Amino acid sequence: MIPRYTRPEMAAIWEAQTRFKIWFEIEAHAADAQAELGVIPKEAAKAIWAKARDVIFDVARIDEIERETKHDVIAFTTHLAEIVGPEARFVHQGLTSSDVLDTCLNVQLTRAADLLIDDVDKVLKALKKRAFEHKMTPTIGRSHGIHAEPVTFGLKLAYAYAEFSRARERLLAARKEVATCAISGAVGTFAQIDPRVEEHVAKAMGLTPEPISTQVIPRDRHAMYFATLGVIASSVERLATEIRHLQRTEVLEAEEFFSEGQKGSSSMPHKRNPVLSENLTGLSRMVRAYVTPAMENVVLWHERDISHSSAERMIAPDATVTLDFALNRLAGLIDNLLVYPENMLRNMNRLGGLIHSQRILTALTQKGASREDAYKLVQRNAMPVWRGEGDFQTLLKKDPEVKKYLTDAEISEQFDLGYHLKHVDTIFRRVFGES
Repeated sequence: MIPRYTRPEMAAIWEAQTRFKIWFEIEAHAADAQAELGVIPKEAAKAIWAKARDVIFDVARIDEIERETKHDVIAFTTHLAEIVGPEARFVHQGLTSSDVLDTCLNVQLTRAADLLIDDVDKVLKALKKRAFEHKMTPTIGRSHGIHAEPVTFGLKLAYAYAEFSRARERLLAARKEVATCAISGAVGTFAQIDPRVEEHVAKAMGLTPEPISTQVIPRDRHAMYFATLGVIASSVERLATEIRHLQRTEVLEAEEFFSEGQKGSSSMPHKRNPVLSENLTGLSRMVRAYVTPAMENVVLWHERDISHSSAERMIAPDATVTLDFALNRLAGLIDNLLVYPENMLRNMNRLGGLIHSQRILTALTQKGASREDAYKLVQRNAMPVWRGEGDFQTLLKKDPEVKKYLTDAEISEQFDLGYHLKHVDTIFRRVFGES
């Protein structure tokens, strides 16, 4: 986790103190269940809570023990014994390390998902506000980067709103899928621990029992979680890339907010660069980069190995922290985005009316021309305009073969901008409901 791209709320989930606190809660809840089942004394379970519930664990001491034992969970339970005293002998009975590690990881991932869902909500709020603001602001739609037909800037933002609405649903599903608990013992058979302990711990930690585990919780759950984060990162980059294109000097239809005192270049004082959206592009690449190792972590030897462990120690905090930062940056970018409707209109008119070519094509076919002939007629009048030689509507009205099918008035009728925007309300209702 790089501080430059880290927000404190998400970072706190992955701090060592948080991790050890969760480990303690898992062990203590398991002790409660064991006590109720008569496996350990009830007074021992009470003592574990009483002596360690509010303790700030000594991370340096745990690290010191781990340097000797070469085992993180043993290092923790050893330190816990230093705090709890004799009753600590009843901690971790029947459990294996992965019971603690995997259950803890899933607690952290669900907490991270909750923050990410809140982040997506901020993005959705910003997109909805700006989409309605520019619902009927006409701009040119582009395919292959080339002028196609008119849309509105509100529709561009509505596209993104619908995409991030899907992202939210995927996050909810990923959170639910990863929110499982395994307290099933060495190879998942419950030979050394009653399944009711797992049920108790799961409920206490806000999870559900893993239906069947080996020594680990199956990693397809985690693969789907990080794949979801990767897809969301791609949505972030898609919108960021749109803004970068729109900010190009030759386009300048929208622009990142440029604050007073901000500098765009160390050498060129005039520069106003799309640094936020470029930053989002880079961050998105990093989140996606973690998807492949998460997929590869699904494949473990027999009941368990630890080839997944080292990767997850980096993937989990880095992917969630990075996406959390990116989503918050994106929400602010959209909130403060500068929009230039006059530039949108000027750009749309640059091609001398060619953006209405499909309407002319359709009108000719409706008046009896074959589609092939109609296409040739439209294209031969369009190409000179593409080269900057004349106005499309004027050339059409001068073409005798076009005039066989369409009057001047009928030609002019096809150049109505409002025709292209007549279903914007319908699209907005589909995306935003009746609001």
